[in-house]
Amino acid sequence: MRHQDSSAACPSAEGLRVGVVTAVFHERITSGLKAGAVEFLREAGAAEIHTVDAPGAFEVPLLAQRLATSGYDAVVCLGAVIEGETDHYEHVAHRASEGLMRVQLDTGIPIAFGILTVRSVESAVARSQPGKDNKGREAAIAAVSTANTLRGLTKDD
Repeated sequence: MRHQDSSAACPSAEGLRVGVVTAVFHERITSGLKAGAVEFLREAGAAEIHTVDAPGAFEVPLLAQRLATSGYDAVVCLGAVIEGETDHYEHVAHRASEGLMRVQLDTGIPIAFGILTVRSVESAVARSQPGKDNKGREAAIAAVSTANTLRGLTKDD
């Protein structure tokens, strides 16, 4: 995900129903991502914020799909996949990202990829801290920006 320019105006979420799916595996990290996303959505005036917890990153795409097909305008997906001593990290990270892209393309609903894929716990913790660089916040900004862009497009564009 591209780093947001802190001088750029944040998009409005007014009138948007936004789902937030958070993997609770590595909860110390993912709770910070969720807080960053929800804080931005409140500041931006989202009409509804519905949060759902998933056991881990692998389960996030299914829950995102359910929200995307239930009338939500955007879904923010959060989690942390941290490299370990086995190939599990690569399989989970790849399948989660692949699943979320599929949900987005199949439904036409913006699905923000806020699942950290990092090599160390320290890197994940740094990205989940409060503030403008919180990756949950950045994912929520991306979801709202994309939803607003889609609202402005017509089939003739």
